[in-house]
Order: sequence, then C-alpha cells, then structure tokens
Amino acid sequence: MKFRSVTRLVASLAAVSMSAASLAAPATYNIDPRHTYPSFEADHSGGMSVWRGKFNHSTGTVTLDTAAQTGTVNIEVDVASIDFGNDDLNKHARSPDIFDAEKYPTATYSGKLVNFRDGAPTEVDGTLQLHGVTKPLKLRINSFLCKQNQMSKKETCGADAIATFNRDEFGVDFGKKIGFKQEVTLRIQVEAIKAD
Repeated sequence: MKFRSVTRLVASLAAVSMSAASLAAPATYNIDPRHTYPSFEADHSGGMSVWRGKFNHSTGTVTLDTAAQTGTVNIEVDVASIDFGNDDLNKHARSPDIFDAEKYPTATYSGKLVNFRDGAPTEVDGTLQLHGVTKPLKLRINSFLCKQNQMSKKETCGADAIATFNRDEFGVDFGKKIGFKQEVTLRIQVEAIKAD
C-alpha cells in the first residue's frame, strides 16, 4: 500500500514537473506582416522638415523564454516596400541615390531580448544590416505584451521599440553634402503569433 502511494506521488510530481517545463519552454512567434511596420523619421533639407516613412512588407520570428528571461528577434524587411505616401519619393528612395533596393533588396535586424523587468524585455541588443553594411544597434522597448489575440484567439506578442542611428554609417548618405542631417529614428511596431 505504501509502495503504491509513493509510486503515485512520484508519478504526480513527474507530471507536474513536465507540465511546468513545457510552460517554461522557449516559444517561437512568427511575425504578423499585417501588424508589423518598421518606420523611420529623417531630416529633410537641414532642419526644414522631417520625412516619415515605413516599410510595408516584413517577415521574421521572435523567440521568448520568460522563465529564463531570454529571447531573440529576427526581422527581414523588403526595402522596395518603402512607403512615404508619395509615389515619386518612393521611387527615388528605391534608386541607387538612396537605398539602391535592386542591389540591396533586404534589410535585417537581429538581436537578443535583454534586461527583463516584470517578465518583459526592455531592450534588444542586436545588429542592423542595411545597404550591405552591418553594425550594432540597440533597441529600447517602450512596451511589450503577450496575450491571446481577441480576433484570432491565438497567443500573440506585441512590442513598440525605438532606436537612433546615423544613416551615412551604412552608406545611405543622400543629401549630406547639402546639409541634410544624417540621424534617423527607427521605430519598430511589431506583432508576432505563437507558432503551432
């Protein structure tokens, strides 16, 4: 009788342990392209105004292990999908003058989720590959939330992140000689759906 009780207890503990392990296991989330739009702000004509644009097509994955407080981000952006809301400006941005989208069709950002607070990351320590150049770039995460999406009923993680960099360091220096400031503010609005 005692042996059976011990056996049941061990089996129950093992089941609980396996269940906890599965809950704490790293999860993979696929970027939702309908709700992910990397955008940017850049100077026009040395302080005259600010250009704002976004990229309409992105893919990638996010991994998250809340128990270990680790995770990764990998986003690939279709450079030709740039959208200023102005067809002539979009065409110019895709040209060799600026992004040279035919030669450099994608930009990528990859990094590690770091500095977790209350179970959520506050930064991404990563690298940006743009125009054939790769450099370190840290994103600050303003908000990060995972929950069941009310429409799809699937677990979804979303974040709003920001960083600044100088575009001439990536060889995208249009307007520099005539006084355009080279600092760019990058904003990544992202949602990702848990993989089945």
